[in-house]
Amino acid sequence: MSLKTPSAAPDAVAAAPPERTASRLTPRALLHVPHGGLVVVLVLVAVFTALQADSFTSSQNLLNVTRQISVTAVIAAGLTLLMTAGGMDFSMGSNAAVTLSVAAQFLSKGHSTAVTVVASLLLASVIGLVNGLVVTFTRVAPFVATLATAMLLDGVALLVLNGESISIGVKMSALGNSSLLGIPYLLIVALLVLALIGLAMRFATFGRDAFAMGGNEHVARLSGINVSGRKLALYALAGALAGLAGLMLLSRLGAAAPNTGGLQLQLTAVAAVVIGGTSLAGGHGTIPGTILGVMLLGVVANALNLLQVNSYYQFVVTGAVLLLAAIVNEFQRKSAPGH
Repeated sequence: MSLKTPSAAPDAVAAAPPERTASRLTPRALLHVPHGGLVVVLVLVAVFTALQADSFTSSQNLLNVTRQISVTAVIAAGLTLLMTAGGMDFSMGSNAAVTLSVAAQFLSKGHSTAVTVVASLLLASVIGLVNGLVVTFTRVAPFVATLATAMLLDGVALLVLNGESISIGVKMSALGNSSLLGIPYLLIVALLVLALIGLAMRFATFGRDAFAMGGNEHVARLSGINVSGRKLALYALAGALAGLAGLMLLSRLGAAAPNTGGLQLQLTAVAAVVIGGTSLAGGHGTIPGTILGVMLLGVVANALNLLQVNSYYQFVVTGAVLLLAAIVNEFQRKSAPGH
């Protein structure tokens, strides 16, 4: 019958794999591999730094890098899920600063670590929930609302500390400086958070709803998703993770000081998420990409320190990388099928 496949088709199918295999060997094809370009850049930066500074590959330096990026990774994990749902929270770094400051005050006044941790996480969650309420029910753009919140929280952090540094002694030092089988506790916490968020985005209804909301909020609402409730939960979760990051940072530093956390930490997390391929417009997010983005920025910051480059250039590098990533992200979105 005319509906049968011509006999030549199997030969054509058989011939296709070698052509595709050959195309995978080209540098251009490598960039189409998920996060392939990001991996190449990360490897090149690491190799260059290792050749210029012998201390880069030392175990002590690598442990320091993992501890530093762990705090950013926790914020970036929450931000990835929130941005996938079409949201944005520019106040997470400032939320971490407030949490860190409040926790330091609690510990310095003799409160137990357990009470301090619970109170700090609740406070951070409430801050995130307030952001969610403003964004959901006032229709103010998330960028504007959370940027205003960030400025407010930065001021609150300074008021809590009264412009002074507060030491917590050895309290919480185990979390910030100890390790399990050679793996820092901070890294273990970060990996657990990343894994849970990644699994939720892939398998849980909560995560799938985030993709639907980011793709088209109106359609998501018509399909039966409680968009308002999901938004509030997402912002509260982002706040809780910001609080956790603040506690992690406090445990690593052993003290709270003015301007710890805040905008620089937030920009680094946003840059990592965007570099990793999460769409600024929502509807697409990836935890593996976020992990690579966090690693890249961490390695770049460490390289600048080891090569004794002026620390101010770290702001320049973070801003430039974020701008470049945003441009590439937009081009990839427009070139994707359906656009």
